[in-house]
Amino acid sequence: MLTIYAIPISLYCAKLRILLRHKNIQWHELPPPGGYGSAEYKSIVPSGNLPALVDGSLLLADSEAIAEYLNEKYPNPPMLPTELNDRAKARELSRLHDTRLEPEVRKLFPLINSSKRNALIVDEQSQAIEDGLNQLAKLLEGNANNGGEVLTLGECGFAITFVWIEVLSEAFGMPIKIPQSVDQYRSRIFSHSAVLAELEAYRPRLSAWFEAQG
Repeated sequence: MLTIYAIPISLYCAKLRILLRHKNIQWHELPPPGGYGSAEYKSIVPSGNLPALVDGSLLLADSEAIAEYLNEKYPNPPMLPTELNDRAKARELSRLHDTRLEPEVRKLFPLINSSKRNALIVDEQSQAIEDGLNQLAKLLEGNANNGGEVLTLGECGFAITFVWIEVLSEAFGMPIKIPQSVDQYRSRIFSHSAVLAELEAYRPRLSAWFEAQG
């Protein structure tokens, strides 16, 4: 059985769990020994990244590398298109999430505690998130392979980031305009059973974590 090092609230750990659920892969989940970023954990996973995968003698600690590896090792159901161009576009979508949209969402994490709230930064990040969503809308235009009807590697990340955007928007009183095509894409992603199963557990954890931040 696969082992993954993960923490419940991590966006990228949740992304991995969606993939595992979708492919019906059994896994054993462990918290990082000593806690996230600890010397003890880094003695196992030198980068200290989460999630990390242990499969026999193989150790991987990058969510995208793990996703690609599992998609190749467990090819059914496939989570990348078969055609070269379509596969490249699916990867482009996934990279937009990991390098454009999610990092802008993440910049708000240090401000979740109300005592550290900075209105200027919140406004700047609200606009940056909207810009990222508009970029996503452009990628979705006229591309049937990226419509969310079939769950690909990229959708696993977007599913969780969309939840974070919802929660942050409410917590910060930050109205974020979501393009219609992105809203439809989000609805289709949320309809997949693997996403629904992960969110059923993830949303309460996220709410409890927010409350604990004060």
